[in-house]
Amino acid sequence: MTRFIFITGGVVSSLGKGIASSALGALLQARGYKVRLRKLDPYLNVDPGTMSPTQHGEVYVTDDGAETDLDLGHYERFTGVASRQSDNVTSGKIYSGVIAKERRGDYLGATVQVIPHVTDAIKEFITADLHGEDFCLCEIGGTVGDIESLPFVEAIRQLRNDLGSETCLFIHVTLLPYIKSAGELKTKPTQHSVKELLSVGIQPEILLCRAERAIPEGERKKIALFCNIKPECVIEALDVDTIYNVPVKYHEQGFDEQVVRYFNLPTEPKPNLTPWKNIVQRVREPEGEVTIAIVGKYTSLLDSYKSLAEALAHGGIANNVRVNLNWIDSQVFENADTLHHLEGVNGILVPGGFGERGTEGKIRAAQFAREKKIPYFGICFGMQMAVIEAARNLGGVPHATSSEFGASKDAVVGLMTEWIKGNQLEKRRQDGDLGGTMRLGAYPCDLSKGSKVREIYGTDRISERHRHRYEVNINYKPQLEKAGLTFCGMSPDGELPEMIERADHPWFIGVQFHPELKSKPLDPHPLFRSFIEAAVAQARLV
Repeated sequence: MTRFIFITGGVVSSLGKGIASSALGALLQARGYKVRLRKLDPYLNVDPGTMSPTQHGEVYVTDDGAETDLDLGHYERFTGVASRQSDNVTSGKIYSGVIAKERRGDYLGATVQVIPHVTDAIKEFITADLHGEDFCLCEIGGTVGDIESLPFVEAIRQLRNDLGSETCLFIHVTLLPYIKSAGELKTKPTQHSVKELLSVGIQPEILLCRAERAIPEGERKKIALFCNIKPECVIEALDVDTIYNVPVKYHEQGFDEQVVRYFNLPTEPKPNLTPWKNIVQRVREPEGEVTIAIVGKYTSLLDSYKSLAEALAHGGIANNVRVNLNWIDSQVFENADTLHHLEGVNGILVPGGFGERGTEGKIRAAQFAREKKIPYFGICFGMQMAVIEAARNLGGVPHATSSEFGASKDAVVGLMTEWIKGNQLEKRRQDGDLGGTMRLGAYPCDLSKGSKVREIYGTDRISERHRHRYEVNINYKPQLEKAGLTFCGMSPDGELPEMIERADHPWFIGVQFHPELKSKPLDPHPLFRSFIEAAVAQARLV
């Protein structure tokens, strides 16, 4: 029997519902339970694939090719459970499905309404594609009281009536602001937020109270009294120095114990949190530090590169060093006298991106790393820019570019219109819709014997997640090999370059995929582990 835990948020946004859900999932796992985490987003986009990274943050991609909310990245990093397409839904996707059914006549002429048709579709999503999980944790996006989230809140209210209170638990994440002039935490916003939930028929059993300072016992009892819950179910959630300390802190507050008590499950034995404590210790007490320059296009909102930042931190954990990130807008390097910003860094990483803006700066950053022998990691777009740089400056193709930036006779990087996924041929048109038209999800890659990447991975074949429309043109392979690039990773059919490296450089690797999506604190990705190791070696040379 699967038990459902619904996590809502109130008072303000950005309280950390995703981290809270992830940490609770990790705690339940540590108690021996099988978990699955899901995100219900109220916006009308079908998925975040066409949304600006500077508005929404990164797009997280699953093995099966779903473009999802970045919180699914937290779910995977904390639990190691691979997310699927069935783990993220939006209002746009729900309404699209309902309207498609109406057009087909599936509702037999009935008037289609939010209740029951939309709410039924939401309930169907929540309960589908489960395979023996003990717990399914569902995070409801947005803030209670938002008009957009009302259908989702109504759906989980109905679902509790359908399944019974013994199988459904409501957790509400709220805020206790500290008023400096009064010298106290204020409980009124939390009371009003719970009242808002009660007005739509939901009584939360556990409150997760975000606060800057410890919650006094008097305030805890006051919250419990006015919100109609037990005092021990008012869980203190203070800011922490690393998100990987959240499971430890929540356990100390009795969060997971109150959850299992609610479901009448045994509270013993206690979960073994030693792995998380070891990570926290490494973060707090590193043996050294390195500085990595991230030359990107969306540095105005760092959530645009959330998985990347975490994967670099994981590489630091693996090498027991602190990784300092120097975020630099790639447009800075389009002027000749600005490359001094890269002096003194121990590694340069150029991440993914779309469009022509800032590309020349990324190309110059790749050139700087190549010439100065600084460890270079090009991811997706960053690999393509490294290839263009090599073709222009070393391969005899001075006007090398990408067809993404316009028509060119020297499109070293070009639009991909056909590829094989499984046993099927996928096709795309240049003038087609942007949403869902990329090479998405996990694809295999064969690694060359004797290559650095083969040594790093320790295997001949890997599987990594993609999200892109353009590929390095294999027809330029002779010029690129002349430029010193080794095609060390290829698609199984030998048609698509997936990885490049330089033999004349201590660490220069480009990958067409997004390895950051598979990195976890308890299992750092081998490429990030190796990249930070190379940065440590470079730091010792300075």
